[in-house]
Parts: sequence; C-alpha cells; structure tokens
Amino acid sequence: MRPYLSGYFGLVIALLSPSLKAQCQITGAERLYQLESQIETYTLANGLTVHLLSQADKHTLTIASQFNVGARNEAKGQTGYAHLFEHMLFKGSEQAPGDSYAQQLSALGARFNASTHFDYTNYYVTLPSQALGLGLFLEADRFIRPDLNETTVKNQQETVLQEMAQTIDNQPYVRSAMEFLLDQVKDTPYGHGIIGSREDISQASPERLTAFHRAHYRPDAMQLSLVGKLPSDVKSLIAQHFKAWSTPNQPIAEFEELKITPKPVHAELIDKRGPWPGLLLAWHTVGKNHPDAAAIRLLEGYLFQNTRSAIAQISQHDPAQMLSYSLPFELENHGITNLVLVPRAKTSLDDLTEKVLGVVTKVQQTPLSDAELCQLKQTWLNNQLAQLDNTQSIATLLSATAKQDQTHPLTAQWQRINSVTTEDLQRVATLYFTNNMVRVDLLPPWYIRVGKTLLEWLPSGVSDSLEDAVL
Repeated sequence: MRPYLSGYFGLVIALLSPSLKAQCQITGAERLYQLESQIETYTLANGLTVHLLSQADKHTLTIASQFNVGARNEAKGQTGYAHLFEHMLFKGSEQAPGDSYAQQLSALGARFNASTHFDYTNYYVTLPSQALGLGLFLEADRFIRPDLNETTVKNQQETVLQEMAQTIDNQPYVRSAMEFLLDQVKDTPYGHGIIGSREDISQASPERLTAFHRAHYRPDAMQLSLVGKLPSDVKSLIAQHFKAWSTPNQPIAEFEELKITPKPVHAELIDKRGPWPGLLLAWHTVGKNHPDAAAIRLLEGYLFQNTRSAIAQISQHDPAQMLSYSLPFELENHGITNLVLVPRAKTSLDDLTEKVLGVVTKVQQTPLSDAELCQLKQTWLNNQLAQLDNTQSIATLLSATAKQDQTHPLTAQWQRINSVTTEDLQRVATLYFTNNMVRVDLLPPWYIRVGKTLLEWLPSGVSDSLEDAVL
C-alpha cells in the first residue's frame, strides 16, 4: 500500500503551533489522519476507483459501492428509475437468479442494503471475512449482469408503489410539501422526487430499465470500498470480478451548479389529515463542493441542528415550538437548508417565523465567539468520528469520496471545516440566509385551525392544559 502522509505532517504542525492551541482545543482529529494513512486508493483500467482499508483485528468486512447515478440522471418519463433499479439489483442476476443473492448472504449472517439519492446510489454488504470471494462475485454479477425480466419488474413496481403510498401519500403534508419544494427548482435535474411519479414507475419495462443500466451503471461511475479483515490477494480478487467490465463509449453526464435567484415565497398547504399546524422554512444555498459549503454546514448546526442550537436555546424556558427538525439537502450542485417547526398552542406561525428570523439576524449582525466556533468544529468532528466505529460506515464513507478528495478521503473535508472563521460564518449568514426564503404554512382542517386560534387567546395556563389534553 502507498500511504498518504502529507495530511499527517499538517496535523503535527498544527498541534505544535502555540497560537492555534491557545485559540481552540479540538481533540480527535488525529484518528482521521491515522486511518487515512492506512488507506490505499487505486483505479482499474476501466475507470473503477477502489479504496482498501485493512483492519486485521476485525472478523468481518464490508464491501460498499457507490454509483454516480441518482434521480438527477433520469430523463422525462423515467422519474423514479434510479430507485426502482436499486430494488431490481436485489432480485436476480445472470449467475445468481431470483432471490439467491439474499438467500446466500443471509445464510452467512451478512447484512446488506442500499439507498438512492438525487446524486448517487449506494450499496453495501457486511459479511464474514472468509466470504470475500463470494461477496465480490455476487456484487459484480448483479452490477454488470442484472436479470431484468417482466415478472421481477412487475413485482418491484408494486413494491415501490406501496413504499410511495406508505412513506409519502399516506403521511400528512408530505406529498404536497415535497411537490411544492421541488417546484422551486423545476426545469432542473433536481426538479422531481427520488421516488418518481406513479405513472412513470407503472410504465417501466425491462427494455427501458436495461437501457438505464447500460447508460449509468458503468465502472468509471463507481467507487468500490473494502474495509475490514482483507486477505493478501484482495486486489487479485477485485480484478478477477471487475476488470473485464467495459467502459461505455459515451461520456459520463456532467452537471453544473444550479443558477437560482432566491426570492421570497409564501404558500399555504392544507391537508385534511393534518393533526396540527406546522411551519416549513427553506433557504437556497450551494452544492457540497462549493467553497462556502463548509461554513454553511457549521452555521446550520449552530442555528438549527442540535440540542444546543440557537433555535433550541430561545425555547428552553418559554417554548414557542414543540418540535423542530432540520435535515438539509447537501446536493452536489445545489443546497437547501430547511427547518420544520411545530408551534405551541399560544404561538402563531407568524410569530414562530419572526423568532427564527431573529436568530438568523443576530448571527448576521454579531459574529460568533471563537469558543462557539471551536465547539461547532468539535461537534462536527465528533459526528465524523462516530462514522469510524464499524466497517460498514467507514466503507460507505470512502465510497462517497468526492473527486477533489481522492488523495485525502477522510481529512480533506475536515481541513475545510477547520479553516472556517467567524467572519466566514457571518458572511454566509448574510449572503444565503436572507428573507428571500421559502415559507410553507402546513395547515390542518379548518376546525383544528379554529381551535388553535382560540387557544392563542386564552391565558397561558389554560391553553397549556388544553393543549396537553388534545395532543
């Protein structure tokens, strides 16, 4: 293996710098550099990128794969194909037909799953170390030679449509809010949902899915990561199963950063199944490889994303909301910071919006302290270190390595986070978190809205008691 040691020397210099130590005591980063020095990254002739991390003390290993294909790659009339195809890859290949993939791995006690996103699709299997050969054989066969027949396609169409009903159509507010947000980026590759439309899923065919596979499942669009107890012949086994996979003649699709001019948007969505009003706020930001992305990640954490966040702090003693939830979309070519809030009985949606904007305005006008920034960085690092606890999370992390980070797959992002200044946070707060945001009022039936309005006018003790009884 050829270790990458340049990041290690950078860490040593940082640790020996008295000025840096005086400013901020961040612990744990050495774990990233230590692991990274043990990773080997190389590329097969067909363009497939491989990451290897041997951990001799493990009894299992994980094979993780990520393909540069997701909802953004879907053509008109093919929405949901990336997700549907993910399902198909568990239902038979040329040399492992039907359910034999799941049957063989389950017999070994293996864990396996997959997920589809806007920019990518990933797969993983964690299995006993001695079963590596079988694991690579099964992965290569289904990726290169999937069996896309009429029966299996029909079965998986029904499975996806059931998933759509359970997770989207039968949940209050989800379908209408999702479609409204997607409409804000219509006519872009991100303008439709990952799960697709019922019509497009229903009209999928083996022929159309085969064409999708040929266009997008290709070795030069894939990263393969192996983490755990690896045998000495691991490279030979990888070559045996993957090197003959040919690269298509057409180039990989390229996507540009979205050019969106934010503007204030305010909408009301009424759902007769809604149990209580809710508030959805969203701001357009930048893609995950943009120079401002690191500062935005830290700012999101400070504002909305943990129990010590600014939005949580203002509600500790006189809570304005019962629930707050933020899961930003960190896409390759765009970013959306979002916040969902459920108000207390005496708090209107207008009041809740003003409280949120007040928190944002404070950051725009008053820089965070060095200590606050230090804590944000430590929290980010702790979350990253938590992903290094098992082979599955490490392998999945490595297979998602951005092009710009190939030589430093674990430390490059940390270095960008660690270089953020308080001035950077104030600048991105002013630039992106403006009043040019999307506000969606999620409203229940009229009689619940009337009841909440009455509670807003009652004395606090009475309204709180009634609210507890109702909710």
